Amino acid sequence: MNKWRELTPKSIRHKLMLAAITCILVPTAFTLIIYNSLTQEAVKHQAIANADDSLQLVNGAVTNRLKGMLMIANYVQVNPGLKAYFKLVASGNEDKDPYQRFMNANRVLEQLDSLTVAGEQSYVTVLLNSGSYFMNYSVSDFNPGDLERKPWFEELTGLRGLDSYWIGAEETDFSYDKFDHPYQVTVARTLRLDSTEIYGYVAVTIMEDQLHGIFDNLSGGQKVVLLDESGMIVSSADSNSLGRPFPHSEAIAGMKGTSVLSIKGEKFLVAQQPVSSVGWRLVLMQPYKDSIVNISSIFNRVFVIQLLSFVVFLLLLITLVRAFTQPLMRLGKATTAVQRGNLLVRSGVRGNDEIGRLGFLFDQMLDRVQEMISEVSDTQARKRKAELKMLQAQINPHFLFNVLNSIRMKVMKRGDPESAKMIGSLSMLLRMTISREEDEIFLHEEIDLVSHYVGLMNLRQKEEARLQLEIAPEAFLIKVPRFFLQPLVENALIHGLSQQPGLICITAAMKEQVLVLTVQDNGRGMNEDELAGISRKIAAGEDTASGKEEAKGSFSGMGLHNVVERMRMLFGDGFAIAVRSNPGTGTVIEMHIPYREEQHDV
Repeated sequence: MNKWRELTPKSIRHKLMLAAITCILVPTAFTLIIYNSLTQEAVKHQAIANADDSLQLVNGAVTNRLKGMLMIANYVQVNPGLKAYFKLVASGNEDKDPYQRFMNANRVLEQLDSLTVAGEQSYVTVLLNSGSYFMNYSVSDFNPGDLERKPWFEELTGLRGLDSYWIGAEETDFSYDKFDHPYQVTVARTLRLDSTEIYGYVAVTIMEDQLHGIFDNLSGGQKVVLLDESGMIVSSADSNSLGRPFPHSEAIAGMKGTSVLSIKGEKFLVAQQPVSSVGWRLVLMQPYKDSIVNISSIFNRVFVIQLLSFVVFLLLLITLVRAFTQPLMRLGKATTAVQRGNLLVRSGVRGNDEIGRLGFLFDQMLDRVQEMISEVSDTQARKRKAELKMLQAQINPHFLFNVLNSIRMKVMKRGDPESAKMIGSLSMLLRMTISREEDEIFLHEEIDLVSHYVGLMNLRQKEEARLQLEIAPEAFLIKVPRFFLQPLVENALIHGLSQQPGLICITAAMKEQVLVLTVQDNGRGMNEDELAGISRKIAAGEDTASGKEEAKGSFSGMGLHNVVERMRMLFGDGFAIAVRSNPGTGTVIEMHIPYREEQHDV
């Protein structure tokens, strides 16, 4: 906390600047954080939507190309004319006439050629169990009988009905296209009799670049691959990866739809869609930073503009705060000079605003302070002269006490102990009165003072009043005001007992950090009207006796009112007093004085 307080600005100017910067910086930073978060989310959704749209277009084109291959196979498989002719050839029952056989075979070849005239080049091969074959290409390019030596040929026997067997990327078999089109994709089906016995096979082949040529139309950075069921690459712009496992199969395993994945520490936008009727799937991959570069650049420009405007307005605000607080700085320097004792300095700040009026009043206050200092200096000088004269006229208290003690000793030597006792009590009372010690004394000292006072009063009266003390031991060392009991005892002697013989009882006890002290006499007492009048005057702060009478016949000149006022000033609301009296039985004054622990000087 101390280090934090040291870092806290000390001047009002710096505090205002810090508050202004905080009030601008915090909302701005909060807004920019939210803006950036929402922007990134919007950019991400837009990039995913763009990737889905691109892959959807690619998927439609690839699906159409593969469906074209299936349509050719379907035509060969279900065409009644071709189907009947192939069955005759496979069973060895075709026409014996060579010319007729040639014409029939030529008709079949024309139909096979017509299947691929409108679209991309496709190679159609019909291979019968009898060893006969029909195709739309030259035997010099590829011998159809070599299909039986393909590693996948035996898998065709497991097909049923219109089931198809798709063969992924493999090296091109057709010698004419090997150089320009190194890889091919094939779909194969079986030709079956009604008894489901296989009598032949049909295979439709296209060049692999017909598929990956579709991918070339995508935007920069987008790479699409076609994968088979086992995750092998069927088609890709990278010919070296064909027929190999897709390197990121584990990363996209279990992924559905389109999402952003972290692969080898780099974020990629990955989308995949299944290719209908084939069982293959298309996978699109693009570095995430490339997918959002166009959209993100717009938001980045907006961010830069906001940041620049924030800096400009912040500098403007600091300049204005410095200008507005310049008078305060001058006032601060002036107050510092005044604190060092230079009362001749003036701020000189003037204006119609609050700071201008403050500067004017501050200078006016310094003028008034100088005038008051001059007046006080003159007064103090006069006061010091008066005190000097008064001290010169004072009698030394020790001289007075020593003379009284000497008189007391001579009286005792002449055999008058009562007079000596009276002189000793008077000496004690005068010592307590004239003493310049603290105003508070211990309770036992106040009890001694009251005892001496009662002794003196008994010497004045014909008949003595008896003083009874019931003081708890723990109350003796309680600090109380000097002469707070004497006026109460004096009231009991003069008004209660009317200077007649009687009993005055003083009790003191501690109750829960409160000193409960009572002064009780067995004098004439008071009726209800008198008691109500005294209680009302005590509550209202009025004197309970006439000033002339009290001052004339009393020792200290203080009445009950003065005692109450002193106690309330010292103890506040914690002090309480109550007066109870009945005619003929006496009067009781009970005081509750809060106990204050003494604070010793260190």
